[in-house]
Amino acid sequence: MTHAQSAFEQDDSDSSLRRTVWRKARRVAARVPFAEDLLAAYYCAFDRDTPLKVKGTLIGALAYFVLPLDVMPDIMPVLGFTDDAAVLAAAIKLVASHMQPRHRDAARDALARL
Repeated sequence: MTHAQSAFEQDDSDSSLRRTVWRKARRVAARVPFAEDLLAAYYCAFDRDTPLKVKGTLIGALAYFVLPLDVMPDIMPVLGFTDDAAVLAAAIKLVASHMQPRHRDAARDALARL
């Protein structure tokens, strides 16, 4: 575990969402162009220093990403992840001032390991 990762570790009841996000990210990282944004949002959402309202916004977007039922099923070629990308982009735009370079760095490190 890198130093960047340890800064985002928590012992919260959200471990199920965390596992689900990582499971799906591993499966689709090579297919979605927004993988770095997704993981940066993950790290921001679970950063102890992130305000609660920002966490709620990002966790909602992450939950939408992992939900098995959404507007555009993820198995649809090309269009499958467009709704996920739109929800994530909207959430990031709302909380952009809270996304820190350390969140992006941790996301890039995680993608390199995937």
